[in-house]
Amino acid sequence: MPKADLVLTGGPVLTLDPARTRATSVAVTGERITAVGHDEVRELIGPGTEVVDLRGKLLLPGFQDAHVHAVYGGSELAECDLTGTVGVAEYLERVRAYARAHPDHEWITGGGWSLESFAGGLPTRQLLDSVVPDRPVLLSNRDHHGAWANTRALERAGITAATPDPADGRIEREADGTPSGMLQEGAATLVGRLVPPATPADRLAGLLRAQRLLHSLGITGWQDALLGEFGGRADPSDAYATAARDGSLTARVTGALWWDRERGAEQIPELEARRAELSHGRFRARSVKIMQDGIAENFTAAMTAPYLDGCGCVTANAGLSFVDPEALRGHVTALDARGFQVHFHALGDRAVREALDAVEAALEANGPRGNRHHLAHLQVVHPDDLARFARLGAVANIQPLWAAHEPQMDELTIPFLGPERAAWQYPFGDLLRAGATLAAGSDWPVSSPDPLEGLHVAVNRRAPDTEDERVFLPEQRLDLTTALAAYTAGSAHVNGHDDAGSLRPGNLADLVVLDRDVLTGPPEEIAQARVERTYVGGALVHAV
Repeated sequence: MPKADLVLTGGPVLTLDPARTRATSVAVTGERITAVGHDEVRELIGPGTEVVDLRGKLLLPGFQDAHVHAVYGGSELAECDLTGTVGVAEYLERVRAYARAHPDHEWITGGGWSLESFAGGLPTRQLLDSVVPDRPVLLSNRDHHGAWANTRALERAGITAATPDPADGRIEREADGTPSGMLQEGAATLVGRLVPPATPADRLAGLLRAQRLLHSLGITGWQDALLGEFGGRADPSDAYATAARDGSLTARVTGALWWDRERGAEQIPELEARRAELSHGRFRARSVKIMQDGIAENFTAAMTAPYLDGCGCVTANAGLSFVDPEALRGHVTALDARGFQVHFHALGDRAVREALDAVEAALEANGPRGNRHHLAHLQVVHPDDLARFARLGAVANIQPLWAAHEPQMDELTIPFLGPERAAWQYPFGDLLRAGATLAAGSDWPVSSPDPLEGLHVAVNRRAPDTEDERVFLPEQRLDLTTALAAYTAGSAHVNGHDDAGSLRPGNLADLVVLDRDVLTGPPEEIAQARVERTYVGGALVHAV
């Protein structure tokens, strides 16, 4: 056999290949793996071979993120960043400092604040007015399903007590009807559309900034879950198109084209044209993103039964279905027939059921077409729907980091769901036992993009570094190998990369080296592991 370009040896190696689960050496020639095994692989070392001694560090397939907003996340790293704290005083100081450092900015934008920081999850315009009274401010919350605006921003948008709520959102109000400064879901667009758009150069810089970060976390590919105009933000597709054509896109990326919920099937030819126009090199726009509902914390996630109020009484609100369920079945059937994968945002149990109903309708009309439709988030899944994932071939796209006790869960979610429904949250174990295929992602910048943090919660059902000893629904924990498979082979499957996600001869050499073997260490220390090397197609894209 010809000599290899690269040999990594001195394992352990976790292949996630059922035929050979463990090894100690991997050889790479060009972009692909040419041998997996033990000492015999060293015979492929020649004069020009690069040899990496793993020295007992773990080699495994590169992570893939099945639901991330990379351009948005990378762009926000250059804006007013409110992540990493829950203190209101700290938020205000950061906003004040950012505004002072950028006196030329017409608008102050950014985000990352947590709902738990404010009573009822509702910040006020007056707080922002106290630090920036003279320029409009618009700051997305951590989950990007709402935004905090100051008085000047509301005035710019012409939002008053007489402004009606949009169909897909809600303007929070003071006692007399005056907008309070919190804009839920589609209401944020009323202000967001006025923010000066980022330039193409800004979006490309955001993508490359994100790519560096994601590679440093061992991520070799991802699905960008929203390519289109949303919440006042410009479509990030041009950044991917540019990077794919000039070679600066080193990751493998699948793009999910945004389904405009204000329109219907007439947009499908446009989506087909965009798919053809955008797909190039390592970028493929083969998915369509349909956001079927909102989030539980602001009572817009679509539920099969109404939310409770603060006193535990049943309300009249069961959340929002952004796309009519009957129309959804028709749209998904048409998209499936045209070879699109559908990437659903489905968080409440009614939205999950509506999405599964749509997948079932497509299957009945078109037969199995292998488009790998997937439902992301899955916060609340009715037990009656668990077995449908395997029967319909619908992939469960989980965001494990959210499945833990923390204030947003304990104070803003569980009391309003009630005990029975709260026990249906993030049912990873039940989905696995029901035969569902699991993929995993982060939803960054909603939450940390670090797969090791997500793995930690998937296995422990406790947040990293928490002092809270409670385990959130322990029966839903995953074993570490299963969780790793979701972040590698499972997400590669969703992203259409059948020759990635496991280490076997002929597969792409997308690899990550961790500083320890997390499978032999204590599970409560998973998040302490760090990425030392990341390879995409045998090329080193990150090293420490």
